[in-house]
Amino acid sequence: MGYNIAVAGKGGTGKTSLTGLLINNLTKNNKGTVLVVDADANANINEVLGIEVESTIGEIREEVSQREKQGNAFPGGMTKAQYLQYRLNTCLAEGDGYDLMVMGRSEGEGCYCYVNGILREQTDKLSDAYEYLVIDNEAGMEHLSRKTTKHIDKLLLVSDCSRRSIQAVARIRDLARELKLSVGEILLIVNKVPNGVLNKGVCEEIEKHKLDLIGVVPLDNLIYEYDSSGIPLVQLPEDSEAKTAVRDIMSKLELK
Repeated sequence: MGYNIAVAGKGGTGKTSLTGLLINNLTKNNKGTVLVVDADANANINEVLGIEVESTIGEIREEVSQREKQGNAFPGGMTKAQYLQYRLNTCLAEGDGYDLMVMGRSEGEGCYCYVNGILREQTDKLSDAYEYLVIDNEAGMEHLSRKTTKHIDKLLLVSDCSRRSIQAVARIRDLARELKLSVGEILLIVNKVPNGVLNKGVCEEIEKHKLDLIGVVPLDNLIYEYDSSGIPLVQLPEDSEAKTAVRDIMSKLELK
């Protein structure tokens, strides 16, 4: 069984950017094969990684649904289930040392939960073939309740340096416990910290909620510059503040 890492947090905290840098660190250090799952309906981790995605699970679901509604036969005499599986097998985007599967969002009524069900089934089928599974969850708490994967070895909660954001990730931690999710460790990363130093109020909030802080990522102006110019964040210099902080966090995670 592979090693499963999930990343969750409030919107706007830089969760997806950090997930991309974490994946980059895994592949650069040859930790093993990596399956990346973008479980956010507003998918954009491919932009952080600098990889094109031809199709998402949501788009495939729509294609299959439209074929069925219009009475179109599936190619090669395949059944609906066979064609759906065939299309899902072709939706992996290949990156440098990783494969990427994107949930996306489809347009039909009630399709969001259906797409999530397909995502979980496909993740379960594929993940054992990889050393690592990294899931970028949707902002907030809702996606955790859908239990995209059976077990999480590390759940990384990403917050910015505000009290409200710390409170939000504490609620995510509590939800994971209430749902009795199979989680090894739940760890906090505080992102976008001016000068990389947490102020007293934020430290008090972390302590109040008994969150396990594993690292702080400084506010890195290069991330703004790269994002504004459309440059994938994985191309940040190795000595950039963000990449340096992520290396430190990865060394503390004690991944197998």
